[in-house]
Amino acid sequence: MNRREIEITPADIKFMDMAAALAEENVRKGGGPFGAVIVRDGEVIATGANSVTLTNDPTAHAEVNAIRSACAKENTFSLKGCTVYSSCEPCPMCLSALYWAGVDRIFYGNTQDDADKINFSDKFIYDELSRDKDNRSLPCVHLKNRRTIKAFEMWADKEDKIEY
Repeated sequence: MNRREIEITPADIKFMDMAAALAEENVRKGGGPFGAVIVRDGEVIATGANSVTLTNDPTAHAEVNAIRSACAKENTFSLKGCTVYSSCEPCPMCLSALYWAGVDRIFYGNTQDDADKINFSDKFIYDELSRDKDNRSLPCVHLKNRRTIKAFEMWADKEDKIEY
């Protein structure tokens, strides 16, 4: 669906306000200024707030926490049919997680530029991802190993696997 075809409804505004309220409450609790709401068929199935500093977990962003909660509640790894409302444009990690979860769409409030203005910039990561692997600041070295491919071969041959 083309972005220009998506009509913003009163429900979309309500759920974005909910994400914003989660972010504000999280700041009061000592967490980061980010909130996310996951909705299916007009019903909230999960929410999340940034708990990176509260839990010492660099992956505990609002969207990731909401995904974990939604998947646990729904007993699935797929969030097809869901819409995510995030108080801020998802960072590369969260955007990737939302793709992996299979959500249908994402609405966001603040932009990358807004986040950059309060020292939550992810521009460095976007820039790094666009570089050739050999030119990234974090070395990633292909260490070819017969043992690592074994699990892939086992997976390829497994008849009762659950595809994702």
